[in-house]
Amino acid sequence: MSLESVIDSIEKARENIISDMVEMIRIPAIGPFNGGEGETARADHLMSYLKDFDVVERKDVADIHFPSVNRPNIIAKKFGKEKGTVWIVSHMDTVLPGDLNKWDSPPFEPKVDRDKIFGLGAEDNGQAVIASIYGAKFIENGSLSKKSIGLAIVSDEETTSLMGISHLIDEGCFSEDDVIIVPDWGVPGGTMIEVAEKHLLWFKVCVTGKQIHGSIPDKGLNSFRISADLICKLSDRLKEKFGNSNPIFRPSVSTFEPTKSYSDPVSVNIIPGYFEFYMDCRILPEYDPEIVFDYVKRIVSEYSEETEAEIEVVLEQMTFSGKPSSTDSEAFKAFRESVEAVVDGKVETVGVGGGTCANFFRLKGMDAYVWQTGGGTLHQPNEHVFVSNIISDAKVYANLFYRLCV
Repeated sequence: MSLESVIDSIEKARENIISDMVEMIRIPAIGPFNGGEGETARADHLMSYLKDFDVVERKDVADIHFPSVNRPNIIAKKFGKEKGTVWIVSHMDTVLPGDLNKWDSPPFEPKVDRDKIFGLGAEDNGQAVIASIYGAKFIENGSLSKKSIGLAIVSDEETTSLMGISHLIDEGCFSEDDVIIVPDWGVPGGTMIEVAEKHLLWFKVCVTGKQIHGSIPDKGLNSFRISADLICKLSDRLKEKFGNSNPIFRPSVSTFEPTKSYSDPVSVNIIPGYFEFYMDCRILPEYDPEIVFDYVKRIVSEYSEETEAEIEVVLEQMTFSGKPSSTDSEAFKAFRESVEAVVDGKVETVGVGGGTCANFFRLKGMDAYVWQTGGGTLHQPNEHVFVSNIISDAKVYANLFYRLCV
């Protein structure tokens, strides 16, 4: 079995790749925190794609907030003769589709248009799931004289990862001899490998004022207006206080963005008495997110006294970033060479703000590398993936497996 024959088999599998992607996207995999039923149906279906592996295991765990919902995780391996496994870690869950009116076709009814497949989760993270399977598919069982090949397809990446990759790490599924690749971020052309991530801080601000008729605003306390002013104050003061730049990151600064909001359902002529909003903060590693959050609470407390509104700050999520992954190791060298064997251009290393499964490995002192050929439509209406990207990504994984496993 030559690498050339494996690459040739991947190229000839185009129609099967399209079919497998389409059938996977048809099955919703939205976590219960976002109002979905979880990933079990999709996991059951994906098991049928993994028949060529020496062993396929399910490591399901009950959701800590919704115990009646199981969060499935799949591990598939082809065994090598040496210590360690080369892992491709992907996730099967998706975000919500958002405003359905902004989709040109239903998010769970995939549309194939020449080189594109449209559907929810096509790029995030369906591309990685299918590319990793086909990257390993044509490497024959029993042909691995070095490390083993492993695929981990996990749940819960879009929220906490506690029932997904974090659970598998805590279960001891990975070792210091392993090589970890997490295809959950990338740029068009595939010329960047992510080796570092920012801290993550999510918080909610609840503003209670006084509801009143719109014609007499002086008699009430407009929670909407107070929230709008507070959002601007938080954004400006956080950027000023934590304003350093680090050129390895894209973008190079910490970001503090308002995202989701909710108000009492009132009519146009009523000033709302309650409003809440969320902020998503991606913080450079040099800053402590706990100090950032303390500063948020101080700003809110000052503004509460100024406006006489009751304002509460609720921590939603705080994730610390691990140490950047080494770019001097033999594993990284092999991966970079595998990428450069397929993509057009020299590969750079970068840091990003998006949290991925890689950070959970870094927090345990393990190196993990994030890469795929990005399309840039994840978390957007009309999300889609290029079939050619799936195929080229699969070729990269095959190259890596051949270098480190065969």
